[in-house]
Amino acid sequence: MIAHLRFLISISLFLVVSILPVNSFAHNTKIKIVYTTDVHGNFFPVDYITMSPVDGSLSRVVSAIDSIRETPGGNNLVLLDNGDFLQGQPSVYYYNYIDTISPHLASEIYNYIGYDATTIGNHDVETGHAVYDRWRSQNRMPLLGANVIDNKSGQPYLRPYVILEKDGVRIAVLGLLTPAIPAWLPENLWSGLSFEDMETSAKKWMPIIKSNENPDIIIGLFHSGHDETMRTGEFIENASLKIAREVPGFDALLIGHDHQKFHEVIENVVGEKVTVLNPANNAKAVGLLEFDVKKSNGKLKSKKITSNILDITGFEPDKAFLEKFAPQREKIENYVARKIGNVSEEMSIDDAFFGPSTFMSFLHRLQLDISGADISFAAPLSFGAVIRKGPMKVCDTFTLYKYENMLYVIKMTGREIKDYLEESYSIWTRQITDSQHHLINFKSEPPSLNDNRLAKPAYNFDSATGIDYTVDVTKPKGEKINISSLSDGRSFSLDSTYTVAINSYRANGGGNLLSDGAGISREELKKRIVSATDKDLRYYLIDYIEKHPDIEVQTIHNWKFIPDGIAEKAAEIDRELLFSPQSLKEQK
Repeated sequence: MIAHLRFLISISLFLVVSILPVNSFAHNTKIKIVYTTDVHGNFFPVDYITMSPVDGSLSRVVSAIDSIRETPGGNNLVLLDNGDFLQGQPSVYYYNYIDTISPHLASEIYNYIGYDATTIGNHDVETGHAVYDRWRSQNRMPLLGANVIDNKSGQPYLRPYVILEKDGVRIAVLGLLTPAIPAWLPENLWSGLSFEDMETSAKKWMPIIKSNENPDIIIGLFHSGHDETMRTGEFIENASLKIAREVPGFDALLIGHDHQKFHEVIENVVGEKVTVLNPANNAKAVGLLEFDVKKSNGKLKSKKITSNILDITGFEPDKAFLEKFAPQREKIENYVARKIGNVSEEMSIDDAFFGPSTFMSFLHRLQLDISGADISFAAPLSFGAVIRKGPMKVCDTFTLYKYENMLYVIKMTGREIKDYLEESYSIWTRQITDSQHHLINFKSEPPSLNDNRLAKPAYNFDSATGIDYTVDVTKPKGEKINISSLSDGRSFSLDSTYTVAINSYRANGGGNLLSDGAGISREELKKRIVSATDKDLRYYLIDYIEKHPDIEVQTIHNWKFIPDGIAEKAAEIDRELLFSPQSLKEQK
């Protein structure tokens, strides 16, 4: 009798449980999101420009991911990337432009690691349609960019968002790109496309995502920084914090582009907390989000978020990863090791911040010889860059010129040239009265070895060759520059027109030196173009050096800071701040 009663109770309980909905019970889930940003081709633990070890790279990220998978919630791991992976190291340059037949190394690596989604970055667009469309076609992960618009259809050229599901939890990831592409890149690289304002795009897609997808978590994957005061012409370059405040619905924004670590919780206009995270560049750290999600009857009851920037430099490179890509690494090593010339003396970029230097003189001379222009404008692009005496290799051209810009020749009047330089040196240097003040325009006052950030990026510190001039550091903007003549002895006139060699980033308005300084609008700039190369400047640098392999290093002393006593002594102090071993590490 008792046994029969127990049997009936068991059957009854079984029937009750069977007819209940599967999701009627409370369900707790822990989810982890790991993301990288601005990797810039740093896939392996070697800098293929200097051929020296590095403490970041995706090879270490793989080890970090394996470690994270072993922690609670690691079985529900989402892996995201935030763009700018197709530029920076010879590892991607080689597969962008040299070996265009083999599968692209970046697609092979991201597929191997198992990324769930990525946004496109401005330096990815910089490679041109042929490169990023080929790369995209080989990816298993979706490439996001809700505000990258196909002009013919009016719809997004890339996938606007993706829905990822982990253990019953739906995660929406919306991708956006800084819209200032037309101000930086020639139109042929992004032909047929336009770039919508990020906030406008976010406000458009948020209700669509909520209505159509019913997500439990909404993530913004934005290739855009946090400083919304950073504008390029009419474009808001860094709109991430503005969106965090003004567009309700996001749980977290994973941002990048500006190479600055950032970790804050922002309160938006309706009082919601939004986590904003940026682990900076070169795969030295990853952003880490952890969600504790509670659902009941299929509905979200609560979610808690914690966040962190995880330094991965202490992880060992993953051996299986290195073995997997050993053949590609050998190809890259052979490419960068190819000898193209001989250098008579060492060239260091350090001097370029305080006057004419062998490094910048060599670049200016190449730009003038390649273009045939009257005048060359160029800026130092890398801190601590050195080209050693002796054999010059392909890898040295990446030190000489960091980006894949084209070389343009444009027309400018003498007055526009002067005003352009007034703008450049006003953001480069301070107006000082004696040698105890800082010549360089540092962000902090006073600067120190531990805080030697520049107020403005050095890639906008343009100097000129082809004219002789002085820069008076005691004068305000508008009175600093005195141009005495062209360097070949011809007179210089503010009313005459000259041809100027300049990179495509600058010629399209990047850095605002032509607009804010010379007063030339972007519409007018298009009319000023005399010629433009069809390949990147580095291609022509390599070609020129191979044809003129014996490089006699010379410094073209065509300009200087004055007054001598004040400028020289102030420069000595600032040189130590910028280029001591400790400060150089901070700048990098």
